[in-house]
Amino acid sequence: MTRVVALEIAVQDAAGARVAFDNGADRVELCQALSATGGLTPSSGVVDAVLETAGAGRHVAVLVRPRPGGFVYAAEEIAVVAADIRDIVRRGAGGIVVGALREAGGIDREAIRRWKDAAGTAELVFHRAIDTLNDPLAIVDELVELGADRVLTSGGATRSIDGVDTLGALAHGAAGRMQIMAGGGVRVEDIDELVAAGVDAVHLSAKRRSDDVTPSGPGGGDAGYDITDPEIVAAATRAIRGA
Repeated sequence: MTRVVALEIAVQDAAGARVAFDNGADRVELCQALSATGGLTPSSGVVDAVLETAGAGRHVAVLVRPRPGGFVYAAEEIAVVAADIRDIVRRGAGGIVVGALREAGGIDREAIRRWKDAAGTAELVFHRAIDTLNDPLAIVDELVELGADRVLTSGGATRSIDGVDTLGALAHGAAGRMQIMAGGGVRVEDIDELVAAGVDAVHLSAKRRSDDVTPSGPGGGDAGYDITDPEIVAAATRAIRGA
């Protein structure tokens, strides 16, 4: 039987989601401030708009991350994430994307358990916090035990293609109990090799800068902003379907 590998595109708005789906993406991960912070929790209005564009919640996973920086969270932050998860799932999202670590190293099991409970039947995706650990392979069984449905990882490398051997080992270790999704600096030309490594999905941002040159004014930041590029999404779709 032919193995089906999903294509996920990171988007920041409904326009990006529309571009992703129109050009063949299976799923989007929604976040905000991707370039500036690595991604933060989007507003409820953006969540609703993207869910409407997707037409079905199973096509949308939402990043829930309360601030930039590392992934060791205080009790108050863990509570905020749980509240955001409940709201996002209530709005109809099919997945939530989270990650929490202990200061001493390893997964913050209590935070993940609490967030899994808040997510209910929605998928729980553990994000690239895994790539900050010395031995990501060592926590595969732990993530499965905690109820993670999918993990987004570059195999511990800056770019997924450089972590392809670890990605293959993660896929082997997960053995179908949890999806392994390659993500981190993915280019279209990397997709064949990533799929060959055995991953279940490939994740990329497929972004470019907008053509907007309207002055942003003092305090408004740089002119322009990131948008989802239809040509990159379409090329990624062709690559993943042909892999």
